[in-house]
Amino acid sequence: MSTQVIVGAGPVGRHTARLLAERGDDVVVVTRSGRGPELPGVRRVAADAADPARLTELATGAAALYNCANPPHYGTWETVWPALAGSLLTTAERTGATLVTASSLYAYGPVDVPMTEELPDVATEKNGRIRAQMWAEAKAAHDAGRATVVEVRASDYVGAGVGANGHLTRDVPGALRGRRAWVVGDPDLPHSWTDVADVARTLVAVADRPDTWGRGVDRADERPAHPPRGAGRRARRGRPPDGEHEQHPARRAPGRGPGQR
Repeated sequence: MSTQVIVGAGPVGRHTARLLAERGDDVVVVTRSGRGPELPGVRRVAADAADPARLTELATGAAALYNCANPPHYGTWETVWPALAGSLLTTAERTGATLVTASSLYAYGPVDVPMTEELPDVATEKNGRIRAQMWAEAKAAHDAGRATVVEVRASDYVGAGVGANGHLTRDVPGALRGRRAWVVGDPDLPHSWTDVADVARTLVAVADRPDTWGRGVDRADERPAHPPRGAGRRARRGRPPDGEHEQHPARRAPGRGPGQR
């Protein structure tokens, strides 16, 4: 049995805590409120993870430190992430715990090919650049031998607990009732979704896999990509006529979004 520290108690953090507790680990879930999954073997702690001294205290002796946090609003990333990411990395350097980060595909930026691990991080918008900088700093610490890090990058979330914070999970209930499904961008462009349970399984797996350390592991699943229009049709178990899906410019709305915890 080993100690595992998870920062964040959203869908990914909760699934990760459950998996680790089920295998017999001592799990500590850290949130500002002290909320989290009520499971045997899981201890919930109210703390500010952006405080490296407090986080180091909680993570000392831990095998891994999981970053499953997600700022509640896109507009706060530039004020929330630098301190939080810096604290997580500092804690990993001080304690020797493997820093395992649940991330998104934002760092890749605009692409016209399928996203893979081989692509460079060339994000042009603010939040993508923030994610790219977080990984660049973590990778630099890893390469310098100061920390052990790995990042899992996933696409839009689906699965238990995602609800209205996910594009697909927000629209499927209405589609099942015959209502129009709204998508962001081109409804005929192939797109993949990632189940939060798969993200958790991948996080737990890479924490124990030295061959993945120092890498950004792209996608927590290997499911084929399907156009949103096709996903809507499968969800409705029918064949709605053309025009039942409407296209809108790809812009991010306030609140949590694709690929976030």
